[in-house]
Amino acid sequence: MSARILVVDDEPSVTDLLAYNLRKTGYEVFIAADGSEALRLARQSNPDLILLDLMLPGVDGLEVCRELRKTSAVPVIMVTALGEEIDRVVGLELGADDYVCKPFSVRELLARIKSVLRRVKSENSPGEPATILSGKGGLQLNVESRVVSVGETTLKLSRLEFDLLNLLISNARRVLTRERLLEQAWGYDFTGDTRAVDSAIKRLRAKLRQASPEADSIEAVRGIGYRFNP
Repeated sequence: MSARILVVDDEPSVTDLLAYNLRKTGYEVFIAADGSEALRLARQSNPDLILLDLMLPGVDGLEVCRELRKTSAVPVIMVTALGEEIDRVVGLELGADDYVCKPFSVRELLARIKSVLRRVKSENSPGEPATILSGKGGLQLNVESRVVSVGETTLKLSRLEFDLLNLLISNARRVLTRERLLEQAWGYDFTGDTRAVDSAIKRLRAKLRQASPEADSIEAVRGIGYRFNP
């Protein structure tokens, strides 16, 4: 079965371009021209991934992302204009998985979509007997079921947040550069702003601390990246 992708943009030239290339690649495509329609189609079509423009009439892309994250972990790739740096940061903090800037390379966008969908597929594939990684404060990460818990509390992490935590715990005490985290967690050669890593790590640490202050063993190494201290 082909993956379902919801394209949300109010520019017909953009949706036509994306729909043509996505369908040519083999995806099933749904199109929404505003935020309200996007939320309706997200509920009805149950997409595997959403391409979400931030500048939308009515309900904007940030509000769409905020509403989606209340009930869904569907991967979201934001589509933004070059000058919308603040919106990109806010979108990542709201739980978007990635972003691309207009004008974008269709080839690069397709590579990012493929990478995200590959992560989803591996997540749903049968695994080997459970591998449990642990940290302070009762933190446990089940590699196969992709469940993270702190004591009796199960954390609600995005796919990206889980992958980052898994990488950090698996390489405990080692400093992982932002570039390496981008390459391994995002799954492709990322040439954009490494602040995407900082935003994702910020969200992850906040969720760990909310469950237990001791569970946050992630340390920022200035100018380099991050390290997990078990």
